[in-house]
Amino acid sequence: MTNPVGAQNTGEPNRDSDRYDRAGSEYIGRDQHNSGSPTAGVPAESSSGYERARRALEEARASARAAGKSVGHGRASPARRPRGSSSRRRWSGAGPDSRDPQPFGRLVGSLARDRGWEPQIAEGTLFGQWLQIVGPDIAAHAQPEALRDTVLHVQAESTAWATQLRYVQRQILAKIAAAVGDGVVTSLRISGPKAPSWQKGRRHVPGRGPRDTYG
Repeated sequence: MTNPVGAQNTGEPNRDSDRYDRAGSEYIGRDQHNSGSPTAGVPAESSSGYERARRALEEARASARAAGKSVGHGRASPARRPRGSSSRRRWSGAGPDSRDPQPFGRLVGSLARDRGWEPQIAEGTLFGQWLQIVGPDIAAHAQPEALRDTVLHVQAESTAWATQLRYVQRQILAKIAAAVGDGVVTSLRISGPKAPSWQKGRRHVPGRGPRDTYG
């Protein structure tokens, strides 16, 4: 039987045909791998596991983006500075600024309000500046003794001066309010000089009281 033209039947396997088949299968495998499907070339029993892994990876990337991390590097993205900001030191302008030096009295007043020291400071101001508050005439004849529950106890040097101070009590309260604030002193309790005592020392016995001196 005559062979086709160009074909030689030597009884050996056709190496060119075998090479073509192997190359063809390789080309087919590449086409399946590059077909665009993420599961191309993956066995059916492992495709579901591949899908689960892919979804887990996508969720991890989404979580990283929400946390501000650069996906794939594991580091936080650098914070963006607002437009117009500069790292150079800024100086305050001509207007008032919280960074400007503050008066000492204002700082002390703010500290007293925060710590609740205002009543003690008002009382100290009242007793320490009594002369400037009420004037030299009243200060020369009456002195504050104690401040209890917004009532100022004042002692006059004589009964006459005690009576006179009761007449001008409203004016004295107005001067005190202007100096230490409203509500610190609401009323005055003015008294005359104290009667002398004949008691000597810390220990004493009561007297016998009235007695008959007519024999």
